[in-house]
Amino acid sequence: MVDPIYTDALIYASLLATLAIGLTLTYITTRVPNFAHASIAMIGAYITLIITRIVDMNPYISIPISFIIAGTVSLGLYTFILKPLIRRNASKAIQMISTIAFDLVLIGVLNIVADYIVMTYKIPSREFTLRGYDLAVGDAPMILIIAPILITSLAFTLHIMLRKTKFGVSMRAAIENPDLAQVVGINIKIIYAVAWFLGGAMAGVAGALISLWFQGDPSLGITMMPSIFAASIVGGFFSIYGAIAGGMLIGMTEILGTRFLAGELGTWIISYRPLIPLLFIVITIMIAPNGLAGIKWKEVAKRIGIRK
Repeated sequence: MVDPIYTDALIYASLLATLAIGLTLTYITTRVPNFAHASIAMIGAYITLIITRIVDMNPYISIPISFIIAGTVSLGLYTFILKPLIRRNASKAIQMISTIAFDLVLIGVLNIVADYIVMTYKIPSREFTLRGYDLAVGDAPMILIIAPILITSLAFTLHIMLRKTKFGVSMRAAIENPDLAQVVGINIKIIYAVAWFLGGAMAGVAGALISLWFQGDPSLGITMMPSIFAASIVGGFFSIYGAIAGGMLIGMTEILGTRFLAGELGTWIISYRPLIPLLFIVITIMIAPNGLAGIKWKEVAKRIGIRK
């Protein structure tokens, strides 16, 4: 029998990596950190709640719905708020603040939805969990299989898209040198719009699955935001592959590290779990500002004697 703590760690790390990919994808295109990213993920959580408890259907049906709706919300943030600000040469600080303002609006809307569900359907819609509605594969919950498959398939799909398709080549060109990309005829506005849609869509899918194992709540996005940023920053903030590595590292450390420290020091340490991603951010900025993706691993291997 596998200790449930390892199940928690694997699911959380997989979903955190998915969220980090989405955040990184939007950042490397417009260079604007999207502080509404986690709340966009909560849209997926509430879609799963509605599909499961109100419509009374399989919770996994919410995945494609969350993909489209969360992606559309993220695209709306880029199209109707960020794009006009960029056109008016607004500073990055102003653009970043606009995502915070959008996040506050989104949290308000999620609270309205939560209140409506409680009053209309008498269903708990705050700090809710849908674990009891998850399907089972043998003795294991299906989310334990779906979450790792999700992050693996995302990594494979993004690798193929970025390396093997014309759109991926155009996206890489737009990311590395937007001015030169426009000169050779690449429409970077469409590239950016697709990146923001995909980033939001990934957040929506992760959010849809979060409620099947962890507690969903309108304010959960605020709680998770430090972990998502830590995963992207540790990964390098400019690397999709780094975001995957960062998400798995932060997710595993948060769950397993807290469990280890609680066993050694006492359960009082659990309330300090949010400090773990913050410590990762500080250590990364001080030791390896470019994150895991910026470390020259071949040289590291030579120094420690693994490689000649």
